[in-house]
Amino acid sequence: MDFPISPLRFIIVGQLRKTFIALPNEEFVENQPGGNAIYAAVGAAVWEKDIGIVARVSQDFPEEWLQTLKRWNFDIRGIQRLNEIIDHREFFAYQNPAFEESENPEVYLTNLNRPYPRELIGYKANPGLLDSRTKPGAFTVRSHDIPPEYLDALAVHICSTDYLSHILLPTTFRQGQINTISLDASAGYMDPAFEDDLPLLVNGLTVFHTSEKKISRLFSGRTGNLWDMAEWIGSMGCELVVIRRGAQGQYLYESFSHKKWVIPAYPSNVRCPVGAGDAFCGGFLVGYYTTYDPIQAALQGSVSASFVIEGTDLFYALEALPGLARARLEVLRERVRQV
Repeated sequence: MDFPISPLRFIIVGQLRKTFIALPNEEFVENQPGGNAIYAAVGAAVWEKDIGIVARVSQDFPEEWLQTLKRWNFDIRGIQRLNEIIDHREFFAYQNPAFEESENPEVYLTNLNRPYPRELIGYKANPGLLDSRTKPGAFTVRSHDIPPEYLDALAVHICSTDYLSHILLPTTFRQGQINTISLDASAGYMDPAFEDDLPLLVNGLTVFHTSEKKISRLFSGRTGNLWDMAEWIGSMGCELVVIRRGAQGQYLYESFSHKKWVIPAYPSNVRCPVGAGDAFCGGFLVGYYTTYDPIQAALQGSVSASFVIEGTDLFYALEALPGLARARLEVLRERVRQV
């Protein structure tokens, strides 16, 4: 007997990946499901359920990984399997939990005295090119990738993908009456070359997320003041700007009031930093929609990230003891500082 599908509350748009991670303790995580869409969905699921994922996957992407998402109660109707081969592989290496590189895996695996995995043969790191304004890539999410029923959700987060996805998808979701939209900036357009393009992308967003590294590159040679950067982004017409700073926490800027807060990171025992920023965005989305309190949202994001970085298993964060998330949230609440 088929039971009716619960109405979706939250949508996460992003990428699914085959992830390889070399950790500073000489541990190597090999060919496990990953990608920003999953980490953001897990971050949201720390607090809520009824979460749908939108992504594009290759015809050879493991079906068992998608079924695992389903078993964890994620709605996968928005994951579109393409009739082509896409390289889903990504490699991360950490000299320490705060310093990540994702270049040549041979160097790191040699240092770990590990054989080179067959699955990594032919892998090339992302060359870091700027996004195209006109040509979609393999991971560019199109409007027709979104199931119609997803447009009835309450809020959506669009992970760091590419310029075209970010410029087109908010309009698609607004046509479905979704007004709470957050977006995590892509490194491919956080560059002075895209300065004139940003207002069209930012205007109307609920939350513009970025990292300190990305926004500093955008403002290279002009200012080093992160609050000035946040205010400039906010002036383009989004409600909130969040700058993630790793272990130093987050800067939170509210555009209409010009209020500024420093949100601490929870002092977790960091085992694997991959996905922390995406988990933060997922937790923030749920927190903001359910409370419309930006501080509460940022605290929930910090707690989501704190669970993700404590394990190497993709769903480790969802196995936390009941009540632990709320307990961590209250610890952090007392450490919030208004600037």
